[in-house]
Amino acid sequence: MTDTSMPSPLLYRVTPAEWLLYASYAALLALACLGPYVPQAAHYHDFADQRALWGLRNALDVLSNLPFALIGVLGLWRGVWQAPAAVRADSAPPWLALVFGGLLLTAAGSSYYHLMPDDWRVFWDRLGMVPVFAGVLALALQSVLSRRAAVVTAVLVLALGPLSLWVWLQTGQLLPWAVLQGAGMVLLLAVALWQRFSAVNARAAEGQLLWPWGAVVAWYALAKVLELGDSFVWSISHHWVGGHALKHVAAALALVPLLIMVRRVRNAERLPASAAGTIRPTLVQGPQP
Repeated sequence: MTDTSMPSPLLYRVTPAEWLLYASYAALLALACLGPYVPQAAHYHDFADQRALWGLRNALDVLSNLPFALIGVLGLWRGVWQAPAAVRADSAPPWLALVFGGLLLTAAGSSYYHLMPDDWRVFWDRLGMVPVFAGVLALALQSVLSRRAAVVTAVLVLALGPLSLWVWLQTGQLLPWAVLQGAGMVLLLAVALWQRFSAVNARAAEGQLLWPWGAVVAWYALAKVLELGDSFVWSISHHWVGGHALKHVAAALALVPLLIMVRRVRNAERLPASAAGTIRPTLVQGPQP
């Protein structure tokens, strides 16, 4: 028999922090719909390194997607299929499935795109990133705000991400996609700072773990710098590697801190209770109202 005495977390009172989050979503949606026309760069598909290898066009930009696939498989295996008890208790596996499953889609879409870069193929490249964004943001918000905020955010990203890409493909207006991607990183940075400077950080002293969002943001920021500096990296490396190939590697490594945290939780759970009590990391569960 189902216990109906406790209401669903989705029905709890909305906190002021949640209202602020949803208000920011409304403002971002207005910006995406009413903001200025932002086209894609005219030479977006002209990457610095266009060398072929064994008949494979743009070889390094294609092969550098392998880390996405490898980390995606490892993440699904260790973080979802073999998730430690503390990770399961935090309801993290569904979000981790989005993150690491999305990495597999990103590897496929990006490889497909770089074989013959054009607008249609980059649509599929970017589409694979959508579940990664949704899973990362949902897991971050669940850890510091509420499960309801996580669900709302994931649904919005999964719905509006493909829509924004379709709008771009049909009209050339890139602003909605840029808003979604940029705002997501700003939100993740805000969560990282919240963990660092708020009362959430104090809960780590009670044996609870803080997901390492600061490291995720830092690696992703490095990936964006490498992407923008594609030709510069190609030049200073004396044509050994372009910035875009390194961008793929850095973006894949951005999710490794989550795997490291899962491993730490698993290792701590295997320790004797007397030893685990001093270093055991469990997951910070943010206020669920």
